[in-house]
Amino acid sequence: MFRILIQMIMAFLATLAFAVLFHVPKKEFFYCGITGAIGWFFYLLVRDYINSIILASFVASIVITVVSRFFAVNRKLPVTIFLISGILPLVPGAGIYYTAYYAFAHETTLAVAKGIEAFSIALAIAFGIMLIFFIPQKVFLWGSKWGKK
Repeated sequence: MFRILIQMIMAFLATLAFAVLFHVPKKEFFYCGITGAIGWFFYLLVRDYINSIILASFVASIVITVVSRFFAVNRKLPVTIFLISGILPLVPGAGIYYTAYYAFAHETTLAVAKGIEAFSIALAIAFGIMLIFFIPQKVFLWGSKWGKK
């Protein structure tokens, strides 16, 4: 449990750093960090219990997109403010790096395996985001704003 808490804090800080890098308004830094931390929690949960990085990335991207849309609608801001910084901890940067590394080291089998894994993770993230964007925006007006004119 302590490991998960530490990783969530690190995901919060990493997401916050990306929010700063992308010039997100300062009052939204906390919400961006929360988005990344929640997404990383679900990533760890699925990865540890199902033992699938691809499924974990898919589930986490769904959660991050739901949280991002909720924050965007209720804070009256574009969803990309929360989504881009929140999704970045899931991006398979290490997989892409090792694909290139193994390719230059003439380890073709390892390069192909890492490349397929990185591509699969990227597709899972894209499909997770796309799935949630099919849901109408009004659904994300949970709470007091529902039905008001």
